[in-house]
Amino acid sequence: QVHLVESGGGLVQAGGSLRLSCAASVNIFSLNTMGWYRQAPGEQRELVAIITSGTTGYADSVRGRFTISRDNAKNTVDLQMNSLKAEDTAVYYCLVDRGGVHYWGQGTQVTVSS
Repeated sequence: QVHLVESGGGLVQAGGSLRLSCAASVNIFSLNTMGWYRQAPGEQRELVAIITSGTTGYADSVRGRFTISRDNAKNTVDLQMNSLKAEDTAVYYCLVDRGGVHYWGQGTQVTVSS
């Protein structure tokens, strides 16, 4: 079992920045894939960014503005979000893949005012 706790969400004006952090209850060194998803009201959950042991990937809508990183010593995966837009408003969820099983955090709300 893996427990994930997200933090760092909040209200920010368009053009501003936020940094989300996801703390895992296990050593993430052995976890290959970790990522961030988001879900806006009335929309399906969508992939925002993903990180493996050696690569990163981003949704087209956030590429160049968001950066995902992991700290194996702290067992965290972070999402730095810059140049935020109103359409980035959503609940953001952390995901880890451990042996093919997906674990989700409880989500953190990000609201961008225009």
